[in-house]
Amino acid sequence: MSGQPIFILKDGSKRTRGRDAQGNNIMAAKAVAEAVRTTLGPKGMDKMLVDSMGDVTITNDGATILKEMDIEHPAAKMIVEVSKTQDEEVGDGTTSAAVVAGELLKKAEDLIDMDIHPTVIASGYRLAAAKAVELVQGLAKDIDENDVDLLNSIAATAITGKGAESAKALLAKISVEAVTSVVDETNGKKQVDREQINVVKKVGGRIEDSELIKGMIIDKERVHSNMPEMVKDAKILLLNEAIELKDTEIDAEISITSPDQLQLFLDQEEAMIKATVDKVINSGASVVFVQKGVDDMAQHFLAKAGLMVVRRVKKSDMEKLSRATGAALISNFDEIAADDLGYAALVEEKKVSGDAMIFVTGCENPKSVSILLRGGTDHVIDSIESALEDSLRVVGVVIEDKKLVAGGGSPEVELSLRLNEYAATLEGREQLAVRAYAEALEIIPKTLAENAGLDPIDMLMDLRSSHEKGLKTAGLDVFKGEVVDMWKEFVVEPLRVKTQVINAATESAVMILRIDDVIATTKSQGAPGGMDMGGMDPGMGMDMP
Repeated sequence: MSGQPIFILKDGSKRTRGRDAQGNNIMAAKAVAEAVRTTLGPKGMDKMLVDSMGDVTITNDGATILKEMDIEHPAAKMIVEVSKTQDEEVGDGTTSAAVVAGELLKKAEDLIDMDIHPTVIASGYRLAAAKAVELVQGLAKDIDENDVDLLNSIAATAITGKGAESAKALLAKISVEAVTSVVDETNGKKQVDREQINVVKKVGGRIEDSELIKGMIIDKERVHSNMPEMVKDAKILLLNEAIELKDTEIDAEISITSPDQLQLFLDQEEAMIKATVDKVINSGASVVFVQKGVDDMAQHFLAKAGLMVVRRVKKSDMEKLSRATGAALISNFDEIAADDLGYAALVEEKKVSGDAMIFVTGCENPKSVSILLRGGTDHVIDSIESALEDSLRVVGVVIEDKKLVAGGGSPEVELSLRLNEYAATLEGREQLAVRAYAEALEIIPKTLAENAGLDPIDMLMDLRSSHEKGLKTAGLDVFKGEVVDMWKEFVVEPLRVKTQVINAATESAVMILRIDDVIATTKSQGAPGGMDMGGMDPGMGMDMP
């Protein structure tokens, strides 16, 4: 065998190892971070994404951009995962997480060039991340979750720079009212279930026409034109069962030999439907929401009785209606009782941009609320929805955690200074990794300055100077182009946004750093689904001594 290569990978496989693999992965991750970097902050730019079908998305939300970019490189996908996790956990800070992860890898590349082993860098980064989380928790301030002005400021900070500036105050107010309406308390701890906030988008009108409905909006209409359009003091029945004749479970044939028998059969069908409808009418309900279908004959009887009926309502909407009105979900007509009915002060069918919708308002306990979003085009509404989504999640996180930190790059500068002090207490090469981590965090204030057309070096020097003098909440006001106290300006963010950015960015950077061998196999030569590793060497042979 002397020196003869042994091929253990199938033909068409690609392999990259050592410094090449690390360099390749870091380059891909940095490219992803660079792609979203210009969107960071209130003055960040937007990206236009066009998919294979020609559909256009205009956004500056990091998670949305990375999701729509359809990235192939496996290391780059890890940065996308960071942004996705950030979005799921806290809803904001998605761009920051990707940018910090990219910068950590850029700094690590410099250390690798100095012959510092990736394992040592990973160890140093983990130490720095643990210390950073501890420090940022020390910077956080407790707040009163009932302080509406402060909650409005938090919501406005999340909306800023998301393409909804003109209606920022209105959207912030709607966000706060919506979240505070659905707060639940379990074992003394407040929780916000985002699922209980229903967002309905309708093209037409202005952004300023958007409103919060303390109740539900159902994107359906009455099943029969003779039914009332408006019901006051509505008693609401929620049915999971269809109001129609059930099909037989087995194939059956009915032999009819005379017209009288046919009439008898039809009369029997009508009597059965009438009996079912009578159970609904006798329940005392004035409005009925049905998850399934309603027979034409049943519609006639229900309209005659003066009931408003809506059919084919989504299961999720039925569950929200149950929470909002206090009605029980009924699956058996024989079990309908008076205390199963819910209540709403008003159920009304209204036209919104030419489409009929059912508004259920004035609920006794509106634990489900709806937000009606309006805008001139689909793109405008999608942009507003993205901003509103971030705002809702952020306000929810603040109410749950009751802790805030200053915005405007303030925590990152403070952490950078303190981590440099911490690095001096360490021995060994981890010290260099901690210093690199400290420098990497400064990418946030630098990018904020760059995106606002300011000099990043000058702004960073001013920020450091303010923090060295003890002003821990000094941040960059990108509108004035100067360093100010972010607490006085009410530019604040939830603590969880920052801790999640630190943890998620560190974990992904460490994971990518520890990869020194990339082996990509294909199903067969030229088969679809083969992975293009973006410039990797096709060295398939493994030399064995």
